[in-house]
Amino acid sequence: FFLSHTHTSIMSEQALERIRLQLQAVEEIKRKKALEAEGGGETVANNVPKKKELSAAVKAGIAAGNINITTEDSDRMDMSEDSKAEERQQNELLKELERRNREREIILPAADEGIILKLRELGEPVTLFGELAADRRIRLRAFLAEQQGVKLDQVLDPQAKATKKDKQNEEVWYHRGSDELLLVRKFIAGYSLPRAKERLKTSRLQLSRVDKTKEAKKQHMMTELRKFTNYGSQIGDVRPLAHCRLSPDGSVLATASWTGNVKLWDIPRCNEKKVFHAHNDRVSGLSFHPSSCISQTDDTLNFASCSADRTVKLWSLKNAEEPLATLGGFDDRVARVDFHPSGKFLGATCFDYSWRLFDVSGSAPIEVLHQEGHSGAVYDISFHPDGSLVGTSSVDCTGRVWDLRTGKNVMLLQGHTKQVLCLQFSPNGFHVATGGDDNSVRIWDLRKRQCVYTLPAHNSLVSGIRYHPSGNFFVTSSYDKTVKVWTSPECSPLKVLNGHEGKVMAVDVSPDSNYIVSSSWDRTFKLWSKEQD
Repeated sequence: FFLSHTHTSIMSEQALERIRLQLQAVEEIKRKKALEAEGGGETVANNVPKKKELSAAVKAGIAAGNINITTEDSDRMDMSEDSKAEERQQNELLKELERRNREREIILPAADEGIILKLRELGEPVTLFGELAADRRIRLRAFLAEQQGVKLDQVLDPQAKATKKDKQNEEVWYHRGSDELLLVRKFIAGYSLPRAKERLKTSRLQLSRVDKTKEAKKQHMMTELRKFTNYGSQIGDVRPLAHCRLSPDGSVLATASWTGNVKLWDIPRCNEKKVFHAHNDRVSGLSFHPSSCISQTDDTLNFASCSADRTVKLWSLKNAEEPLATLGGFDDRVARVDFHPSGKFLGATCFDYSWRLFDVSGSAPIEVLHQEGHSGAVYDISFHPDGSLVGTSSVDCTGRVWDLRTGKNVMLLQGHTKQVLCLQFSPNGFHVATGGDDNSVRIWDLRKRQCVYTLPAHNSLVSGIRYHPSGNFFVTSSYDKTVKVWTSPECSPLKVLNGHEGKVMAVDVSPDSNYIVSSSWDRTFKLWSKEQD
C-alpha cells in the first residue's frame, strides 16, 4: 500500500488512523493463518475464554423448566408445548393438502357401475347404509388417495391408466373436408360474427347503466310465473308423447308420439289442426324452422322430425302425407334434431356415436358434416344463439361444445355422473345448461370453461331443458312427473308444476312467456299458464 507525500499532507488524521487499523487487522489475520499452518491451533484454542460456572439459582431454574439454555449438543432451544402443538397442526394441514392433491390426480370411471366394480376389486364394501352414487364415488376417491405405500398406477383400473396414457400421446389430426363443408364454415363465420358483436355491445350497455324499466319487466315476469297453474290438458295420442315443441311465434304446438305420428295443435285452445303420419317407428324429436309461422310460407320447410326408424324428415305445413325430403344414412336410431339460427342447416344426433349437419337451404338437402367424438350414443343437440357453436350431449356422461367455423371441440362438459340427456345454450351467449340421469342440472360458463352451478333439480332423471328467449328463466322436465321453473342466471327455484300422472318427457316455453307446455308418458300434453281472474 503506497501513499505519496502530497496525498499525506492533504488527508486528515482520522483517515490515516483508519488506514493504520486496517493494515493491523490484515497483519493479524496473516499471523493467525501462519500459526495454524505451523501447528499453532492449540495456542489459538487456548486463548478461548473458559465458560463461567452456572450459579445454583440458574441451575434450579433450568431444572424447573423455567430457563432454556443452548448446550453444545444442541443448536436450538427446546420448543414450548404450544409451539409443538402448532407444529403438529401444520403437519396435519400439509398432509391434508397432499391428500387432496392426490385425489385430484385420480381418474375414476364415469359410470356408477365402474365405481362398484372398482370397490369390489379393492375388497371394499360396494354400498354403505344410506349411501348414494355420488357418496360412493367420493368414498372410492378418498380410499385411493389414502394409499400411502402404493403407487396410483397400482390401484387405478386399466381403463383409467389407458386413458391417462392416451392423453399423454394425444395428437391433433385433420382430414380434408369437402368443398361444401368449406363453404358452410365460411358462411357460418360470416353469419355469427356480426351477431356476436351486436350481442356483446348490448351486454356492455346493460352493464354500464341500470335499466330500471327492464329490471321492472323482469320482476313482473317472475311474479306472473309464480301464478302459473294447469291451464289445459289434452290426450295427444294412444301411446306416450316423446317430444313437443312450440312454433317460434308460440301459436302452434307440435307433439311427437311413439305411434310414429306428429300432430299440430292450436294454442291456447289445444284443438287438433293436422296429423302427420311421419314415421314407421317412434318419433323421438322435433324442431321448428326459426322463421316458421312468421315468414315461411305453408308450402316450404317449416319443421323437421326424427325417429327410431333411422331417418330425419322435413315437412311443410301444407302437405301432411308426403315430406319435402327424407334424410337417411344413419347407422342407428336418431335421437334429436335442431335447426341452426340461420335456418339453412339442420343438426341431428344419432345412437351410432355421431352427429350430422345437413344443408337444407336447397331443394335437395345434403350432408356436409359427419362428426364423431363421443364414446357413447349422442342424445341431444343445441345451437349457440350466434350460430358459431353447437353443443351435443351423450350417454357417455359428457357434453361437448364444437366450433362450427373450425370443426374443433372447444370445451368438454365433464361432471355428470350418469348419461347427459338434454342440453341448451342460454340466450346470454356464455352459459350452457345440461341435465342428466343423475337428477341434476349443471350450468357451464363458456368463458371460464367450467361448471358454475350444480342444481339437485329433480328426484328422477332430467329429460328436458328450455331457456326463455329473454334469458330471464328456464324450465326443466323430469321423470319425477314435474316441471320446474328456475330464474336465470341466479338459478333459484321459482315454481313447481304438478299434474302429470306419468314421466314428463319434454318441455317448452312460448316466446311471450305466457305459456309452458309439457308432454308425458301418460299420453297427454299440458298447457301451463297464469291463473285466470
